[in-house]
Amino acid sequence: MAGHSHGLYTCSSLGSVLVLARFCSASVCSEENVWHLCSWFRSEAEVQLQELYVLFISNHHRTVPLWRQKSARGDLPVVWDYHVVLLWSRPSLDPLIFDLDSVLDFPCSLQEYTTQALRSDQDLNPQYHRLIRVIPADLFLQKFSSDRSHMKKPDGTWTMPPPSYPPIQTQETSTNLELFIQMKQDQGLGQVHSLQNFITRFSQDPNQS
Repeated sequence: MAGHSHGLYTCSSLGSVLVLARFCSASVCSEENVWHLCSWFRSEAEVQLQELYVLFISNHHRTVPLWRQKSARGDLPVVWDYHVVLLWSRPSLDPLIFDLDSVLDFPCSLQEYTTQALRSDQDLNPQYHRLIRVIPADLFLQKFSSDRSHMKKPDGTWTMPPPSYPPIQTQETSTNLELFIQMKQDQGLGQVHSLQNFITRFSQDPNQS
């Protein structure tokens, strides 16, 4: 876990996240990986859950490029239909991003992630402009549910092998993943931001907004 910014955080067991990362390593289920990260943080007394935000990165076309991804070829981006990462932000400290599919440090600073992984929409075709749905982690833990049906072909077979652990489900519904992926401001949980608005707001303390 290289990077000087990590030492700013006082959670003595932050290094244990690396152990958890080996468990949450399903590249086809970034939303489940982040749910398990949130659940782990909730059990840590030194971490305030209100400092954690789940970020769903997508757009109306389901075409969002991200750089510095493990599955990328060279410096080319990977174009996801959606991708999910975790933001940890505390007053007076640099925010951190947890992205299990990135070759950047785990975690890395938000500044590094926006510069190297998100980059800018300025030179991109509008269909590739990123939108980011920001959901408080406690709300995500309470409400997220997925039966993994989005990972199946029309004949019911898997497009890729699912994680070995059971799917995350609530008593309210078997699946609501689409509510998180779609980027309509008046639907779903949390708030939807353009990439630039997200960077402007969350480079500072989001709790002060």
